[in-house]
Amino acid sequence: MSSTNGRERQGPRCIALVGPYLSGKTTLLEAILFRLGAVPRQGKVSDKTSIGDAAPEARAHGMSVELNAASASFMGESFTFIDCPGSIEFGQEARAALTGCDAAVVVCEPDDKKVPALQLILKQLDDLNIPRFIFINKIDRTESRLRDVLTYLQPASSTPLLLRQIPIWKDEIVRGFVDLALERAFIYRENSPSEVVEMPSDILDREKEARFAMLEKLADYDDELMEQLLSDIEPPRDRVFNDLTRELAEGLITPVLFGSAENGNGILRLMKALRHEAPGVAETSKRLGLGAVNGNGGAALQILKTFHTAHGGKLSLSRVLSGAIADSATVYGGKGQDARVAGLFTLMGSTPQKIAKAEAGDTVALGKLDNMATGETISTVKGTVKQLMKLDVAPGVYGLAISVADRKDEVKLTSAIAKLIEEDPSLSLEQNQSTHEMVLWGQGEMHLRVALEKLQGKFGVQANARPRRIDYRETIRKSVQIRGRHKKQSGGHGQFGDIVVEIKPLARGSGFAFTDTISGGVVPKQYIPAVETGIRDWMGQGPLGFPVVDFTVNLSDGSYHDVDSSEMAFKTAARIAMSDGMPQCSPVLLEPVVAVEIHVPSEATSRVNQIVSGHRGQLLGFDGREGWSGWDTVKAHMPESEMGSLIIELRSATAGVGTFVFKHDHMSELTGRQADQVVTNRKATLAA
Repeated sequence: MSSTNGRERQGPRCIALVGPYLSGKTTLLEAILFRLGAVPRQGKVSDKTSIGDAAPEARAHGMSVELNAASASFMGESFTFIDCPGSIEFGQEARAALTGCDAAVVVCEPDDKKVPALQLILKQLDDLNIPRFIFINKIDRTESRLRDVLTYLQPASSTPLLLRQIPIWKDEIVRGFVDLALERAFIYRENSPSEVVEMPSDILDREKEARFAMLEKLADYDDELMEQLLSDIEPPRDRVFNDLTRELAEGLITPVLFGSAENGNGILRLMKALRHEAPGVAETSKRLGLGAVNGNGGAALQILKTFHTAHGGKLSLSRVLSGAIADSATVYGGKGQDARVAGLFTLMGSTPQKIAKAEAGDTVALGKLDNMATGETISTVKGTVKQLMKLDVAPGVYGLAISVADRKDEVKLTSAIAKLIEEDPSLSLEQNQSTHEMVLWGQGEMHLRVALEKLQGKFGVQANARPRRIDYRETIRKSVQIRGRHKKQSGGHGQFGDIVVEIKPLARGSGFAFTDTISGGVVPKQYIPAVETGIRDWMGQGPLGFPVVDFTVNLSDGSYHDVDSSEMAFKTAARIAMSDGMPQCSPVLLEPVVAVEIHVPSEATSRVNQIVSGHRGQLLGFDGREGWSGWDTVKAHMPESEMGSLIIELRSATAGVGTFVFKHDHMSELTGRQADQVVTNRKATLAA
């Protein structure tokens, strides 16, 4: 690599912009692109003129619903920025993309109410070992002192927050800043770079104190620097910057800068920090454990995101981790599958621009990799490629039954949903055999709303959505002995089957058991299986209208006719016996109960307990969430019918950050008014 301004060139870099919902990530992207001359003017999300959030769904809702990529050059070096949605409902977008990024800029507001959301993001960066800066946005709107902001932000970070700047206040407004590493003062200028000014005399003491605090934190990981500080020796500026770069890359510190993305303040100072201190693709490849591609210099790429475009087909946004790749190259995936690149593009938001070749560090979109998936590592070297990450997918927490008005569109619907899931793996489709529904699962109400809008807007499929049916069952409380007799004579061979059965309840979860105690051949052996088949056919809809479980039937007696008896006759006799006998067995409704683990900030635990109790839930207890400071995990049993709105209420009670996982646990009796309503609704459905 060649040297530039006394430092090694890092090659093209990829920087993720992450942060809580409404923190201003997309606005920061616009400010960066404008300041770096990549666009002629700074777009606004509110005016629907931004490069990011250009999708119709993002425009309609005024929020990021998928990641956006855009590139620009700064001081001779190339940067691609990946703007990730802030809502937890669209958090899957960042999971794969972050893996291939060199560093992240965590955009946050000086607002203590957003700290839990910030912690979610920082924890994800910790898990992926991604170096990060914090950019405190909207500094022009705060009255809080920066030291107070850092005090409440620090608990959200597992690494020390290292203040890189201090604000210059005038008339209770931040007018500029002092760079603690450079020891220079800057004043913000509207629509222009900040202006270097003489250090204000009233800030000198504060600057010295803040700079020494910064150096002390750096010295925690540099013994020589610590000795210099103890000896009152001013460390060389190069050493300070070297420590900033090394400790950031090693995940020892989180530098903190600030500004106002809307006003373009602090943008160039952030870019200079990224240029000088953020690691490059070589360090990222090493962090991911990428060795030489089969030892022969082939290209290796990480797929960050899959897009299905209206006219260009499938695009796989990818980071080139090593080597170089050209249009029409053949690439190989983790299962040995191959595909030919049909177009190589850079992206400026939703606008692709074709290029001929991409080199290590570049972030590009590859066309028509139909058998390659988000999160996959691909290579130009033939053979099975070592996979650099396992894509963790958040399980669905909110489901809706979906259908099409015209049955001939069902294939089109499933095909379109498959493409949606390729774009966003946190969506999933369940074919529920019990309720005969297609259920689309996602991360919340807005997540599914956007998915349905994409189905129509992008793929031309109008899908109807409604609350999913609950898989109720019924069982019995009493035993009965009943005869089932089927006799029919209509000329020629007739039909004759006669049985006596004992119907008894079984313990919960036992299912169904069939036995026989026939003696003397009163029911010939060849007809006994037909009796069981008839019972099983009937079980699908009991007296209350639901499948029947947890009971046993014993065939104890009966009779037959040499000519008129048949398997069909005994099947019919069995159904008659069940239809007559089951209503006498005191049938009762069973509802599915799930075991749920709810993850919430500790201050919201009491409210969550009330929510669970209000949904007929049984609290099992709570404990600190493992690996999460200031979070709890609440465990409970809840009726599945009460889960539909749980995520909505949970997000409302936790400033949008609460979530849960659940699984079926057992079936429980449901009686009273609620059971009557379920049965009434079922009968209405069957009659329709």
